Amino acid sequence: MESCVIIAPAGHLPRACVTLRAPTLAGRPMTGNAAPMNAAPRSRFALRLAWAALWLLLAAVSLEFLLAAYGKYRHLDSPAYGMFMTRRGWLWLHLAGGLTTVLLGPVQFLTQWRRRHPRLHRLTGRIYFIGMLVAASGATGLIATSPAPFAIRLAFAATALAWLTTGLTGLIAIRRGAGDLHQRWMTRNYAVTLAPVIFRLSLPVAIASGLAPSPTLIATLLWCSWTVPLPICESVRRLAGRWRAAAPATAVPLAGTR
Repeated sequence: MESCVIIAPAGHLPRACVTLRAPTLAGRPMTGNAAPMNAAPRSRFALRLAWAALWLLLAAVSLEFLLAAYGKYRHLDSPAYGMFMTRRGWLWLHLAGGLTTVLLGPVQFLTQWRRRHPRLHRLTGRIYFIGMLVAASGATGLIATSPAPFAIRLAFAATALAWLTTGLTGLIAIRRGAGDLHQRWMTRNYAVTLAPVIFRLSLPVAIASGLAPSPTLIATLLWCSWTVPLPICESVRRLAGRWRAAAPATAVPLAGTR
């Protein structure tokens, strides 16, 4: 395969023509890069499709949780309050802050939206952190006044501590300009945010499998609701990073070319 490169000043006729030959192997042009170049868009599309499916699943599960868990408290005289009736102020704080974080969390991970609207991303991020602090304050009040066994209160306290720790670590990272580190810690933080959702899904499954509801079971599921998703989330993130790194790079125009 031959190509001709024209060398001439701007606005003038061609002065010289240099013929270039593509590298050959055994007399045949080397076109081995064509397949990887075509495979790269497919790999990126598959990765985006997988992430989209994951986020849609999380959104559906979270929406169902919000409708079920929050709907039963919409009436002030609802029997669902039960032992929370005298502590409903703490409960309302926890529910309001939790609702904010569950709804705003997925929006913060939209890459294109984050790049196109950085100021709005920062604003919603601040609202997310405020919601987290409000929810954690409500959780602290509920734990301190709860008549539940110590094992359950300890599990709730550990969840709240993990939530605050991951969130504040992510905040410190972005304040120092470490964007990648911030994103990693906020991914972990949102995994802990979804702990109540995972707990609500796992409890009926455990009971259906024959386990009797008990303080030990509830405490164990509370611990597992965030200690299990965290390593899974980390593994998925690393796998996605390796997938991106292994995907062949596409051709990029040189600076100044059109």
